[in-house]
Amino acid sequence: MRARVFVTLKTGVLDPQGKAIGHALEGLGFRGVGEVRQGKLIEVELSETDEARARASVKEMCEKLLANTVIEKYEIELRP
Repeated sequence: MRARVFVTLKTGVLDPQGKAIGHALEGLGFRGVGEVRQGKLIEVELSETDEARARASVKEMCEKLLANTVIEKYEIELRP
């Protein structure tokens, strides 16, 4: 099973990298771009075949290492 974890800053947390990306897009001539927020994608290959156990395991990974839950939120997507 493969897990994809999308980690982004929580609403209200300043995102200076997102701001820089937004300014760069404007500088390249892209008009009409609103707020830009950046994040990260982490893919994890799992040997677990039970979806509930796989999700629980990835959630624990996020809570312990993959996301700073004070300022970041995460979403887990599982694929066979």
